[in-house]
Amino acid sequence: MNTHSAGKRLRDALLIERPLQMAGAINAYCALLAEHAGFNALYLSGAGIANASYGLPDLGFTTLDNVVEDIHRITHATHLPLLVDADTGFDDIATTSERFIAAGAAGMHIEDQVTQKRCGHRPNKKLVSSDEMCDRIHTAVSARSDPNFVIMARSDALAVEGMASALQRIQHYVDAGADMIFPEALTALVQYQQIRNTINVPILANITEFGKTPLFTVAELQSASVDIALYPLTAFRAMSAAALEAYTTLRTTGTQTTLLDKMQTREELYHHLDYYRYEQQLDKELDHEK
Repeated sequence: MNTHSAGKRLRDALLIERPLQMAGAINAYCALLAEHAGFNALYLSGAGIANASYGLPDLGFTTLDNVVEDIHRITHATHLPLLVDADTGFDDIATTSERFIAAGAAGMHIEDQVTQKRCGHRPNKKLVSSDEMCDRIHTAVSARSDPNFVIMARSDALAVEGMASALQRIQHYVDAGADMIFPEALTALVQYQQIRNTINVPILANITEFGKTPLFTVAELQSASVDIALYPLTAFRAMSAAALEAYTTLRTTGTQTTLLDKMQTREELYHHLDYYRYEQQLDKELDHEK
């Protein structure tokens, strides 16, 4: 067993922090910022890839290649373990599992929606049967070359079929081999506790803004036996609002001077990038060539 694998690092992170705060990072630089802020694990959102990398809504437009490219970029920038949104598994779940591992991901979550999926906090979601989802999980588990690579099952059943069905589905998913569970769009802490009373694998709470789930605090989630607190697009939403303000200010006033106190400085950028180390190495190489 490879104790240095990304999957092992994710599992180890759960041992040192409960609930594990998992920061969403839409690109490599955001991953570095999250690492420098002290996070122990990262997340790559399917919506983040669609929105930020391609300017598209999260409606199943992006491909496996699109996701793998962003995984590569993030995992080459940081050693923090990265959980990745695999939607419904793409065209071939076994291939998805293999390529995610090769790209450096620590784990992936697959969901029980139909292929033409919806955002978990939007209406009109449709689910596949429990048996079909269990087949997805079994395929992903069987295909992984690293036994530590995390296969997480996301279920949207609560909003579609109610809690009784959601609990039954989740138990089936664990029995099929899911290492962790991601119950989507929960609305009360007691619901997480109900799931904990049903299963004994880690549970993720998706604390996304402007959705169905209240913005529970870490302490509240801990009281409900939640293992991972996910913030998939918090930074992206803040960045996007700041970018729009900057563009609007430039366009309407003709100068960015009123924005300077809101900006990351050049020196701060260089600090996070370790710029001077790279520059010194370049200087040494140039001197050697003389």
